[in-house]
Amino acid sequence: MLIEPEQLKQTSVVETDREQVIRAVIEEIRPNLQRDGGDCQLVGIDGSKITVKLTGACVFCKFLSATLEGIQTRLVQRLGEFVRLIPVAGAANPRH
Repeated sequence: MLIEPEQLKQTSVVETDREQVIRAVIEEIRPNLQRDGGDCQLVGIDGSKITVKLTGACVFCKFLSATLEGIQTRLVQRLGEFVRLIPVAGAANPRH
């Protein structure tokens, strides 16, 4: 099945809007994390999997799982679909 150019445009616009929502949610939570000496960066988006890197005080924080759950819940609410937030170790390479 061939995809018409118009369908490709619509798909990329939807993905762009979706990525903007994801970035906006992460940007909303970052000041709270930074205030406590931590941070969160978007590493990548692969379908329903959203990969983030938590740094600083977040790495060893006893509230890490609650923080991740809160970010994931906010993403699900804003996107209107289930997504899975996956924390990773290593350097973040944010997509631009």
